[in-house]
Amino acid sequence: MRKNSKFFTGKGILLILGLMMIQSVVYGQPDHARLVWFDEFTADGSPDAAKWGYDLGGDGWGNDELQYYTDRPENVIVENGKLIITALKESYGGMEYTSTRLITKQKGDWLYGRIEVKAKLPEGTGTWPAIWMLPTDWEYGGWPASGEIDIMEHVGFDMGNVHGTIHTEAYNHSLGTQKGDNIIIPDVHTAFHVYAIEWVEDAIYFFADDELFFTFTNNHTDYTTWPFDKRFHLLLNIAIGGSWGGQQGVDDEIFPQTLEIDYVRVYKLFRQYSIQGPSEIEPNQENISFSIYNFEGANYTWTFPEGVSITDGQGTANVTVNWGEHRGTVNVLQTYEGVSYTSVLDVEIVVEPGDGPLIINSNEDEIGTWIAEPGQGNKIEMEYEE
Repeated sequence: MRKNSKFFTGKGILLILGLMMIQSVVYGQPDHARLVWFDEFTADGSPDAAKWGYDLGGDGWGNDELQYYTDRPENVIVENGKLIITALKESYGGMEYTSTRLITKQKGDWLYGRIEVKAKLPEGTGTWPAIWMLPTDWEYGGWPASGEIDIMEHVGFDMGNVHGTIHTEAYNHSLGTQKGDNIIIPDVHTAFHVYAIEWVEDAIYFFADDELFFTFTNNHTDYTTWPFDKRFHLLLNIAIGGSWGGQQGVDDEIFPQTLEIDYVRVYKLFRQYSIQGPSEIEPNQENISFSIYNFEGANYTWTFPEGVSITDGQGTANVTVNWGEHRGTVNVLQTYEGVSYTSVLDVEIVVEPGDGPLIINSNEDEIGTWIAEPGQGNKIEMEYEE
């Protein structure tokens, strides 16, 4: 929601097609995922208090917005299977417009997954609806350090142009470095469309009706470019005016305007994850732990090189072993509802010479073998000059 007028447009169809082929396991409605949070808006009246809270007030919200956010039924209600947020032209709380900003904070907070919302947007100059996410705990500091994910934003003076954007300390509109892209959907205000992200450790993928239109990739530097390793919550709102939505003024003849939500669904994605654990081990080292992301409901089968004994955790996402004397690979087969992935971690044996005797064997090629005693097969080859 924190924006100015600079946005990224088409990135190149060849790049997008290439990304889709490489990452196709992630895209679209997941067939190997688990629904973890949802609201289908089946009960008329106020939104479910167990799932939704409110941001209230009219201080401009950091964007010079013109509305006062309320929790009144005039501004938000569930009717006929839809959540309806209504923006009105009325004086309230010192502002000239009212609306609602719903939040799931402390009621729906997630780290990774697919977040999708089926919505029909308002129309008209001055409207600024958003489906977006903010950090729940702000562990890296205030905005933009802890990040922001804008799943869908739309401004009424540019009808049909839908944006997906991220903000971080390194990438934000204050610096002119925000990252995002757009997709054209002419009937956003007359038909429902599904706006979604799929958020994993390495990237965030943005979709409209399962069409990928923007990918933001983790460059694995630090929180300034990727603060998206902490939990976030969802926000739904219509802002009026503001630094972006109000760039061409506000048409007071358009009100009331509504943002209608058919459903909100959040899935945990089942995918291949990396094994966490040491890649170098001393011979016969004990109580070594290996782990992988714990996808609830999945089965885990661990296998190890000869001589390794599993002491705890077989069948779970965390396992403890006593190692033997040989290098090899750690394998874990993850299975969930007929979908399986095998993850592998290579482990080397590291030997440091002790106080015992060292035996150096030479040959015509001037290659020596340094054998640390005791130990079977623990050898280090080295070159040396006569």
